Amino acid sequence: MISPEDTIIEIMKNNGIDMVATLPCDRIKNLLPLITSNFPEIPLTREENGIGICAGAYMAGGKPMMVIQSTGLGNMINALESLNIACQIPLPIFASWRGVYNERIEAQKPFGQHLPRILKSAEIQYTIVDKPDKLYLLNHGIRDAYENLRPHVILFSPMVWEGSSCRIWDEQEPVVFRKRSYEFTFKGKIAEPEMMRFDAISTIALLLDKEIVVANIGIPCKELYAVSDRDLNFYMFGSMGLASSIGLGFALMSEQRVVVLDGDGSILMNPNALLEAARASPSNLTIVALDNGAYGSTGSQETFTARFLDIELLARGCGIENTVKVNTKEELLNAFLAAQESGELTLIHVIIKPGNKDFPNIPLTPAEITSRFMRAVQ
Repeated sequence: MISPEDTIIEIMKNNGIDMVATLPCDRIKNLLPLITSNFPEIPLTREENGIGICAGAYMAGGKPMMVIQSTGLGNMINALESLNIACQIPLPIFASWRGVYNERIEAQKPFGQHLPRILKSAEIQYTIVDKPDKLYLLNHGIRDAYENLRPHVILFSPMVWEGSSCRIWDEQEPVVFRKRSYEFTFKGKIAEPEMMRFDAISTIALLLDKEIVVANIGIPCKELYAVSDRDLNFYMFGSMGLASSIGLGFALMSEQRVVVLDGDGSILMNPNALLEAARASPSNLTIVALDNGAYGSTGSQETFTARFLDIELLARGCGIENTVKVNTKEELLNAFLAAQESGELTLIHVIIKPGNKDFPNIPLTPAEITSRFMRAVQ
């Protein structure tokens, strides 16, 4: 007898899924090892990060999917609305539905029981699979997401796994904490900046050829558009914190070089992107961290990098080995050229002054930018 877990893997394969971003749930612990052995997998540390990675992978021509616990949907709704729905980027989401059936953890119940109404109010498509004989609905959810260019959540009740013969989890080797040591040189001094963000973006723009560029939300997008609008630029209008995640997803699905123009506020909101980037370590990804110690698009309120945190050291701590800190145009130019030639995942920490150039909004909708971008890269 074929187990529900095996049936799900077969449905995913039949739909051409070629990347799966995962976060574990006890109810699907027998499914997760099968995903690991059957698909390229991106283990996540935060659900929103998976949205960005999957968006980048899709725009590079991939067909990604997420497998998570349903509680994570509470962290994802804004990104689903401002990235997937606004940009018409599909994403099927397999969610192990907690809080509704034989739930022993009281804290799971409030969100789980309200979840269908929350999704309906947000106009996010969803399907409920509450019995093994409804597994075919997963096929419907995946197809709907990709045919209609939208997210589709498939909620799997624990009832699905009752009576399953799959016990692969029992065969797993225990986690072994790997011994390791770290040795690296680090430029700990942050010198006084000489550039504004616009100067740094202008310097990089002069060096661009066929690189994919993902630009952080808000004024960085407007500055890049004013300096060098290209079809190969992906401008973000929402989903703050996901610039490096989108770039990572694209880099994993493509051999093209990818440059992310990220910011200190964005990176602090989602340092998980650096963790996943370090783990996957795509050789064609360069993250340019434009650090002015301020939330530049919202009034230049101070961020933690102004006095307390060093982004380059954060990147090293996450496991990114090839990093450099710059604060002049010449240093940035040399660091960027070196990154493009290195064949390594690289983070360039650019120390810049607070302040913005006054440019008008980009005269394109998120969906138009996505469509233009995908035509250029495929």
